[in-house]
This record gives sequence, C-alpha cells and structure tokens, in this order.
Amino acid sequence: MPTSFTTDSFQALLLFLLLAIALFAGLAERIRVPYPILLVVAGLGISFVPHMPRIPLRPDIVFTIFLPPLLYAAAWQTNWRDFQRNLWPISMLAIGLVGFTVFGVAHFADHFIPQLDFRAGFLLGAVVAATDAVAANSIATKLGLSPRVTAVLSGESLLNDATALLALEFGIGLMMGHQTPTVMEGLGRLAWLVFGGIGVGLGLGVVMSFVERWIDSSELEMVASLVVPYVAYLVGEEARASGVIAVVVCGLFLSRRSSRYLSAPARLEILAAWKALDFLLNGIVFILIGLQLPEILTGIRHNDPWTLLKYGIGFSVLLLALRMLWVFPGAKLSFMIRKAITHREDAAPPDAKSSFVVGWAGMRGVVSLAAAYSLPYTLGDGEVFQQRNLVIFLTFAAILFTLVVQGLSLPVFIRKLGLDGSSELMEEELNARCRVLSAAIGQLKKQRNETNDEDHEHDLEDMMHLYEHRLSALRAKQSAMGLSQKPVHESEHQRHSRRADLMRESVRVERETLLAIREEGAIGDDVWRKLERELDLTETRFESFGEQLPAER
Repeated sequence: MPTSFTTDSFQALLLFLLLAIALFAGLAERIRVPYPILLVVAGLGISFVPHMPRIPLRPDIVFTIFLPPLLYAAAWQTNWRDFQRNLWPISMLAIGLVGFTVFGVAHFADHFIPQLDFRAGFLLGAVVAATDAVAANSIATKLGLSPRVTAVLSGESLLNDATALLALEFGIGLMMGHQTPTVMEGLGRLAWLVFGGIGVGLGLGVVMSFVERWIDSSELEMVASLVVPYVAYLVGEEARASGVIAVVVCGLFLSRRSSRYLSAPARLEILAAWKALDFLLNGIVFILIGLQLPEILTGIRHNDPWTLLKYGIGFSVLLLALRMLWVFPGAKLSFMIRKAITHREDAAPPDAKSSFVVGWAGMRGVVSLAAAYSLPYTLGDGEVFQQRNLVIFLTFAAILFTLVVQGLSLPVFIRKLGLDGSSELMEEELNARCRVLSAAIGQLKKQRNETNDEDHEHDLEDMMHLYEHRLSALRAKQSAMGLSQKPVHESEHQRHSRRADLMRESVRVERETLLAIREEGAIGDDVWRKLERELDLTETRFESFGEQLPAER
C-alpha cells in the first residue's frame, strides 16, 4: 500500500472496495456470470475513475497474505476421489503443459516480438505457464462442469505452481547471466519442490490432526484453521520446497480427516466462516487485478498503443493455441499410461468434448501477475531490465483475455457440448442419502428386535417411521428423475408433498412464536439466537437438494 495513504484515506478506500465487491458480486449472481470475471471488469472500470488512488499489487503480499488461505480453501473443497482417478491427466497438464508453454512462448517472443529475445520470452512463458487455482476453482464450480473436468482443472491449477516456479527460477537465471542448470539438476530441483512440499504438508497435517483432538472450542478451531495454511506455506518456502504444494497437501489431508476431529457445531461454524473469508479474499484479489491497468500503462507509455494491442491479443491467442495443441494428445497419452499401469479394460477413453473444455478453461490470475511484478529491475551486469514492463503488460493481457473472453464463452460451450455435471452429482447424492438412511433403519430394526422395553420399542418405532418417510421421499425423487427402476405411485408423491407443506408450516409457526416470545421480553437474545439456529438447521436440512420433493417443483 502506498506510504502516502493516510489512515482515513486507506479506510475510505477499503470501504469503497468492499462495497464494490458486494455490489458487483451480487450483480454477477443475478446475471449468472461467475463473479471473478465481473470483478476484474469492474476493477478495470474503477481504475479510470478520476483521482482514484493507485493500489500496487505487491508480490510479497499476494504470496504470503492472500495465496495460502485461498489455496487451502480450494484444496479443502477438492474432490479427492476424482483427483486420484485423474492424477495422470492432471500430471500431464501440471508438468508437461508448463514446459510446453514456456518453450512455445520463448520461441514466439524471439521471432515475433522485436523487444523480446529468447531469454525474455522464456521468462514470460514461466510467468504465465501456471493456471490460477483461485480462478479455476471459482469459475469451474460456478459453471457446474462435470466432476471429472472440474477435478482435472482444479488439480492442474493446484499442482502446476511447482513446475512454473522452477521455470521462473531458470528464466531469472538466464536473464541474470547465471549458469544454466543441467537437465539432471532441474529434475532434482523439481523433485525437491514437489516431494519436499508433500512432506511438509503431510507432516503438518499429521501434527494438526493430533492437536485438533485436544481442542474443544469452535473459536480455537477456527483460529487453528486460519493459522495452518500460513505455517504450511512459510515452512515449505523456508525449506526451499514448494510452499504451494505444502498448503494444498495439508488442506487435502485435513479435509479428509475433518469428520474425525471436528465436532458438528465446530464444523458448521468453520465452514461458514471459511466460505465468507474465501469469498472476501477472492473478491479483493480479482478487483485488484483490474485496478492494475493504469500502473501497467504508465510503464509502457512510450510504446505505440496499436502495437501493444496487437501484441496483447496475439500473445493471448498463442497461449490458448499452445494449450489446445497439448490437451488433446496429452489426454490420449495419459489414458494410455494409466491403462498400461492399472490394466483396466473398462476405463473410458478421453472424449474430444471434455478435452476441448479443459483446453478452453485455462485461466490465468493473480499468481501470474504477482510473478511478473516480482521480476528484477536490473540484470546481473547492472543493466536495466528494459523488457520488464512489456512482460507485465503481456501477462495482464493474458489474464484479462482468459478470464473475460474465455470465461464468458465457457458456459455456452458447456451447454452446447452437454458437459453439465449436475445430474451426475445429483444421482450420487441421492444414492448416498438412500444408503445412509437404509443403514440407520437397519440399525433401528436391530435394536427394536433386541429390546424388551415397551417404551424403548415405541421410541424406536417412531424413529424408524421418521427415517422411512425420508427414505420414501428420496426414492420418490429418484423415480421422478428416472434414476430408479421402481416407479413410485402418484399418490406417494402427493403424500410427500403434503408432509412437506406440514413441515414448512410447523417451522413457520415455531419461528413466529419464538419471535413473539422475544418481543414480550420473556427470553433474551442469547436464547433466541440458539433456538433460531436450531430452526434454521431443521429448515435447511429439509430444504436441502436431495430431500426436495418432486411434487414441489
């Protein structure tokens, strides 16, 4: 933040940005556009407001303040099952595509951009080689991509930072005139980045999963969950491994074990708090990207605008073309490798539609821009790094193109190609709900058969009826969606609809009565909030997607 900012001006600017994030994110929700795209465009427009202060995007703040919690939140939400199943295509993108992009950009810059040579082009390629985990996760989730495509995109963006970091180290070494590492040295460095990061993440995850068992307070649980990503990142970086991979692995590890060490109230509160924090940090990051344009234009003001526009569009199209050229053969090669290793004959080969969407959805974001800003101002011989501002401009152009042009057109391709994964997820959810309820009913029946206490038997019968009604409602929904082989009679649909109306009416009466009691002064706000939370949980569970009834739609 500029040192010329006073406390009052900083507070006013922060308040303005928060209001802008809320306004444009709400607008994005109404027009059904992923909010990262609209926030970047909004930041771009706000940057031209007269007397708008310039807010530099400092790399140290991005990498040490914003990146760890955003990566941790993305890793926590990652589908581990699909991540495992698609590890080969993810690796092909996270490792192979990064190298292909770096050398492709280097050759393009050397031949088509007079201001850049091969070394500067190599550095530019390293800066933009990695897709952005924040952008990929936000946009892919919002657009409802199929689970496999989402897993590939999210996994790629979470892992490719290690290879991009290695390429950036090599690129800076080339520009500074240092000795170029050998292939074996490069592979050794990459291995340490990856496996060192994995070791740090797993080690911290094991320690935290043990420590968390001794914490009973949800407030302390929240504080611990905020500290973990920063510790993982800083320890990973201190060990000269990948801090990014350390955060990702730690997030994946703890997410898989959260059911064992987090209490139900703590889990509800932590997930709600992280959802708000993730949204806020995302909003700040994307709006800050748009606000960088005046600063970037100042650095290249001596260049011809039309030439810069041509370079920006040409470079952005090149990145898309390189990705497309790699994705299709890469998907086939990864399938062949996986089939040869697992010997699975039932594995479905990659289809062209999914490969196209994976290629089109390669978003760049704040990590690339922060990497560009972190480039040195002078070279090893003391000369000024004159191409630095052009590299930053081309990086910004690529971010803008991938987020806005590709991001806005992605929903159209998803609909046209039929890659919406909502029905697949819905089927999984309904099947899981039915199995869970069936297991609970089986346990209740077992207890009923073993008891000799009539009162206990009556209680068990009541519980069984409650679970059986819920199971019947889910099976009615499965039948209505064509997911069940056993059709459900229309009278059952009507019965479930009546029960739904009764439950909604009961919750409404309870809520109004509770408010009336509070207004009478019979209870304080503490008791009111506790009881209201219980009603909210009841209503939320009942209205959850899996238990909405066909007759209600």
